[in-house]
Amino acid sequence: MALMDKGFTGNLITGLAIGLGAAILAPIVIPAVAAVAKPLAKAALKGGILLYERGKEAVAEAGEVIEDIVAEAKAEIAEVHEETAAAESSSGTEA
Repeated sequence: MALMDKGFTGNLITGLAIGLGAAILAPIVIPAVAAVAKPLAKAALKGGILLYERGKEAVAEAGEVIEDIVAEAKAEIAEVHEETAAAESSSGTEA
């Protein structure tokens, strides 16, 4: 019942004042906020796109480096196999 005594009317008046103030200020505030927010949003999107493109390039370069390392490792393995095969064939003919 305490809500009905003073709290309800105080909340009602406060709510009405906030609603009335928002209705009066909305046509002024919304265009001002939109004028500031649009360039900020556009700048954020540009930054995100540039970051994505740079990341894509970095991943491609890392992939190329890894491919080069794998190719070198395979070449070294093939070289070891050739040396082993040559050593086995030369030791097999001498025995």
